Amino acid sequence: MSLRGWCPGALRPMMSGDGLVLRIRPHAGRLSVAQARAVADLAQAHGNGRIDLGARAHLQLRGVAEAALPALWAALADLGLLDQDAGAEARRNILTTPIHGADETLALVAALEEGLRTGPDLPAKFGFAVDTGAAAVLGGASADLRIERAADGLILRAEGMARGEAVSAAQAVPRALEIARWFAARRGAETRIARLGLAPPLRAEQPPLTGAVLVPGATPFGLCIGLPFGQIGAQDLHRLALAPLRLTPWRSVLLEGVAAADLPPGLIRNAADPLLRVSACTGAPGCASATVETRALARRLAAGLPAGATLHVSGCAKGCAHPRPADITLTGRDGAFDLILNAGPAAAPLRRGLGPADIPDAIRGSLAPRL
Repeated sequence: MSLRGWCPGALRPMMSGDGLVLRIRPHAGRLSVAQARAVADLAQAHGNGRIDLGARAHLQLRGVAEAALPALWAALADLGLLDQDAGAEARRNILTTPIHGADETLALVAALEEGLRTGPDLPAKFGFAVDTGAAAVLGGASADLRIERAADGLILRAEGMARGEAVSAAQAVPRALEIARWFAARRGAETRIARLGLAPPLRAEQPPLTGAVLVPGATPFGLCIGLPFGQIGAQDLHRLALAPLRLTPWRSVLLEGVAAADLPPGLIRNAADPLLRVSACTGAPGCASATVETRALARRLAAGLPAGATLHVSGCAKGCAHPRPADITLTGRDGAFDLILNAGPAAAPLRRGLGPADIPDAIRGSLAPRL
């Protein structure tokens, strides 16, 4: 069954301008070499040959035909990448730190997956983060409940709380599920715990230890590679799958244990690459909500970005690729662009009706008083 405008899954794909969008949630945000190469083959055989990496470290295949779904589902099930039903798939909304080592992380994720398999009934966007490496690094990503590393062990923290409740590794998942059930019983029409207006029954005891996010280059865990706009072609994913891949929420992948590699051209190897500060959604014609092309324009504008500035090119005001504010936002509307500064894609624009050729001068003129 396909739905338009739904938050897609593998079992509940969403119709878009270029066909169905099918979302895959790898367990613990990790793909084996065989899984990565098989997903690349599926994208080539049944989609448009491109794979998107989302902000919660999931993968999306685009351009899928309805007739291809049975074969895709069978292949994903064989790969261990398909849930038992759509409800279990939606509940398994877990973001896993990519910088874990010999710690509790993978065991916690497995226990949380098992607990969510049969409930509680939660909104599709309600999410968990298991951020239990040496320090918490997922604070910039969306999550309603977080299991994190603190100075004296683990904590459970709800979104909106600066401190969390101290828990042991054995207590963390049962306590997270208990708070999730508490939310489910009280939420009404609300979908996020921070907007509920009620403080969750958690003790505010310790803050998380915080660390830096991964950037492209060598890391103690392997080689980090950035994907421009979070997208990679099937053939490039095949070449990249030299080792198990850890997916990140920063539009990058980590090649476990790899120190250096001969990489496909076009991927981001350098932490200073301006493309790391640019977000762009699929845009037209791939997305039915967009009236403008986005990614080619974003790539052209990247080199001229002021130092440190962020840019978001959005096909419409929904801002799927980057719903938060950016220094410069270009929002598509009726075939042209609105220019917005220091806000999200639905904010009031400074300039309206810009064509692609007008945009560089409009940005320079608008930023001049601020530089």
